[in-house]
Amino acid sequence: MPARVSSRSSRTSAAASNKASSNTLRASTASRASSSNLDIPEETPDSQLRKQICAVFRDAQKTTATHRKLAVTLRKIHEACCYEPTRPSKKKQDAVLADGDDFDETDFNTEFTRCVFRIMPVKKSESVGDRTIRFIGLFLRHANDKDNALLGETDADASTMPETPSSRLTTQVMEAVLPLLTSKDKFVRYRSTQLISHIINSLDAIDDELFQKLRQGLLKRIRDKEAVVRSQAVLGLGRLAGNQIEGMENPDDSDDEAETGLLEKLLEVLQNDPSAEVRRSLLVNLPILPNTLPYLLERARDQDAATRRAVYSRLLPALGDFRHLSLSMREKLLRWGLRDRDENVRKAAGRLFRDRWIEDCAGMNQLEEGDASAESAAPTLDGLLELLERIDVVNSGVENGVALEAMKGFWEGRPDYRNAMEFDDKFWETLSAESVFVARSFNDFCRTEGNGKYEALVEEKLPEVTKIAYFLERYLNVLIEAIRRVDSQGNVEEDEEEDTVEQEFIVEQLLHIVLTLDYSDEVGRRKMFALLRQALSIPELPDEVTKLTIEVLRDICAPDAAGEKEFCSVVLEAVADVHDAIVDDAANGDDESFHSARSEVSGASTPTKKGKATKDEEISEEESREKAIKEIMINMKCLHIVQCMLSNVEGNLQQNDHLVSMLNNLVVPAVRSHEAPVRERGLVCLGLCALLDRSLAEENLTLFMHFFSKGHAALQITALHILTDILNVHGAQLLSANPALLKVYVKALRSGSRHPEVQGAATVAVSKLLLGRVVTDYDTSSELLKTLVVAYFDPSTAGNQSVRQALNYFLPVFCYSRAENQDLLRSVALDALHALYNIREGIDDDEMDVDDEMASLNTIGACFVDWTDPRKCYLPGVPMDADRKNVNGDVHLDLAADILEKLNSNFSKEEKKVIAPLLGKLYISPTSTEEKLRTLYEDVSAGVEDNLLTDATGRNALYKIHVSLGKIVNALGDGDRVSRRSRSVSVAPSVAASTATADRTATDDGDDDATVVMGRRSGDATVLEEVKEEEEEGDGDTVVRKEEELVDELLTDDEA
Repeated sequence: MPARVSSRSSRTSAAASNKASSNTLRASTASRASSSNLDIPEETPDSQLRKQICAVFRDAQKTTATHRKLAVTLRKIHEACCYEPTRPSKKKQDAVLADGDDFDETDFNTEFTRCVFRIMPVKKSESVGDRTIRFIGLFLRHANDKDNALLGETDADASTMPETPSSRLTTQVMEAVLPLLTSKDKFVRYRSTQLISHIINSLDAIDDELFQKLRQGLLKRIRDKEAVVRSQAVLGLGRLAGNQIEGMENPDDSDDEAETGLLEKLLEVLQNDPSAEVRRSLLVNLPILPNTLPYLLERARDQDAATRRAVYSRLLPALGDFRHLSLSMREKLLRWGLRDRDENVRKAAGRLFRDRWIEDCAGMNQLEEGDASAESAAPTLDGLLELLERIDVVNSGVENGVALEAMKGFWEGRPDYRNAMEFDDKFWETLSAESVFVARSFNDFCRTEGNGKYEALVEEKLPEVTKIAYFLERYLNVLIEAIRRVDSQGNVEEDEEEDTVEQEFIVEQLLHIVLTLDYSDEVGRRKMFALLRQALSIPELPDEVTKLTIEVLRDICAPDAAGEKEFCSVVLEAVADVHDAIVDDAANGDDESFHSARSEVSGASTPTKKGKATKDEEISEEESREKAIKEIMINMKCLHIVQCMLSNVEGNLQQNDHLVSMLNNLVVPAVRSHEAPVRERGLVCLGLCALLDRSLAEENLTLFMHFFSKGHAALQITALHILTDILNVHGAQLLSANPALLKVYVKALRSGSRHPEVQGAATVAVSKLLLGRVVTDYDTSSELLKTLVVAYFDPSTAGNQSVRQALNYFLPVFCYSRAENQDLLRSVALDALHALYNIREGIDDDEMDVDDEMASLNTIGACFVDWTDPRKCYLPGVPMDADRKNVNGDVHLDLAADILEKLNSNFSKEEKKVIAPLLGKLYISPTSTEEKLRTLYEDVSAGVEDNLLTDATGRNALYKIHVSLGKIVNALGDGDRVSRRSRSVSVAPSVAASTATADRTATDDGDDDATVVMGRRSGDATVLEEVKEEEEEGDGDTVVRKEEELVDELLTDDEA
């Protein structure tokens, strides 16, 4: 006897269809009986039983609303055939079978199976099939329940599955439908698989022998070529796989190898089936077991958005308490869901976090307190704190962490928690990592969301600036004491280290809150300013806290130039204090460390200690090493403070004496240092200084390029960032004036094989320069764009996702944003295609499969055509969804001219086969420039006449563009003739106008003022007419002289 099905909620396998169908089951099957491969048994004579059963099936296919009533009716017929009437006096069964015929169970089963057969050929699009199958499942379940109830009165303790009329009917229907699983007709396979899966999901237990047959039959269908068949097969197998649960509990009663094999096959389908519907069906139907859960959660990264959404809306809620998941898996699921590219997936993940996960925590806390009456737990701070603890807020709550996004959606979707939060003095005096993050996220949400709607709420709940400054000072002192205690100990316990990390996190979150406060209160502003100025002078202050402290100081100082000078002065004084504090802690007799920040920033007022150092030769090697490390630590700390300060400065460098002094006495010596860490951080500071002064940037461009050419990968990326920022701030003139700078970018873009991370950084940098129109020089832009295009299709960048993703966004946006950008791509398209052709030819087939690693050249050419399509280009004032059939198509005319030029050149035959078909894909617009239309038409006509192309594909493309151009040019010629006939006797102006738009002009060698104007095309022939123009002396008017009565010919054109 097979085990009972999984405890997961039963899911119906019939997909509801919105398409209404008025055909009855009998009518819909009659039209397809001959076309399907279904062998329907021979018809038996009509009977009253058949009429009764067919009437039930006929009503069942119309609507699902009457299914339960019809199931009861059919059950009465079933009982009349299978059981002896217990109360013959009431004659209820005779009312069902009025003619009094004696029908037995076999007759009923035969007629029922006959109706089932009629469903098999029904197409998937017809909802009558789905409704009828749902009815069959409902009836069989109802009949089994009734039989079990009757059996329970006599044999309730049966150890095996009892044989009842309904079980025999189920077995007969299943065994009759099973052979249809291998039918050649896809609709028969679909309906048979759907029926079996639905019955499996409807019944509680199945006969063991039938169970094995169904399992084998459905397993074959998971490899069906039709996705809808596979989808229905996995619905049934997913339910059968639930037997694994009891199989694990009762290993003696189950076939472990068979069940394990079934699960393995289903998991393989879940991972690799190309149909999203099949994967989604398995996702929601597979049993949740320890060995299946990782594969199910893996679907959160599925390529189909609906499948990813099902993970958050169906799988995870069905999983139960989220705390059963590992910490890393919780964080991954949140990050994947909240940062998904599909909005519906993000919403589902947000609802899961704020509705289900918080209930798991808050509800459990209330259960422990004995309050289990409420269905939904009341808002509690303890539940929220536990939720944040379960997602490791210390690590996920940092900048770019997922906890911030999760809490933003939480506050937005849970107004009850918003209103229930109370931040009293007790809350602030006992801050933990979770509680301070609650306050920080609540503050950020109220101040940034709702267009100020929640400002009053946060002002009401948060204390004033002075009190927050007091709490910040308290936790700063705790942090510094913890850091000093850890530094003083040789062996640091893990608990103490974790406590230090938590204290640092608390201070960081408080500083984030301080950044958003209103400092109109002068008392609070002074208190906060003094506290932060004092904190910045502490050498042990962590880097992230230092960065936030400097940002708050800049926010407190005035935003004008005077406030900026005050800010720089305060920070540089803190730099001097930090330097002297570290130096004073050094051992007596140490030499002066590398460039005293105090003496060089504040002047030479501080006496040096060189006189005390007289024992250099006695210093041991270990002491020398410690001294060098101390020097590096001093300068790294000072340079970090300076770097954070420069990131918050916008004024001119030369107008700020504090910055000039800092540059000369701290930054420049650091760049010249022999210690690599100091030199690299000094380079960053010098780059920030260069953004504030153009002359300094020009002087040090060579230095930055030197660091790129000689440095390691990380230093190269830093140099690229600096150079790009300089070009963005000071303009691309620096790029034109320094040709070597262009080579730096090109070299970086081509460094993928050696340093893929450098290539990724260079790709982003060049994309920003081009998209922001920082680089406008034609030659420079062409070179950079061509390099980017080649890198996008180059197989060597296939594994460099940073390059591919950046260019996947950049290239379409760049081309569709401006017509000039499309023309720029057009100018490099064929050269890039030629370079890619050479790359493809140079690939060794033994090393890699060319087709797998690189797109075909035809596909690449189609991309070029699409990116240069003028209909997709943004036009000011024209909506993106507007009809764009009559836009100017000069860019594709120019591309066609370029292609014709290449076809007439010495390109190889294979390359010509690649570019020639592009002619047929170009958009030829009648609103393009007339001169270009005519010129291109003549070139194409010449190509057709000269049999320029020999292959059929290329010839067809050439003929296609020739026909398109011919229609437009002929239409232009007809328009000209109509306009000429409508003109009056003023011949000279009309002829002058016609010459202005003539096809070609040729200057007569003998007369500088004479011009030969080629006449317009008439039909397919071109009439050449010579018209001499010469300018009269004096008034400059143009007199047109006709030769051979040109005027008469123009006036009488097409009138004969």
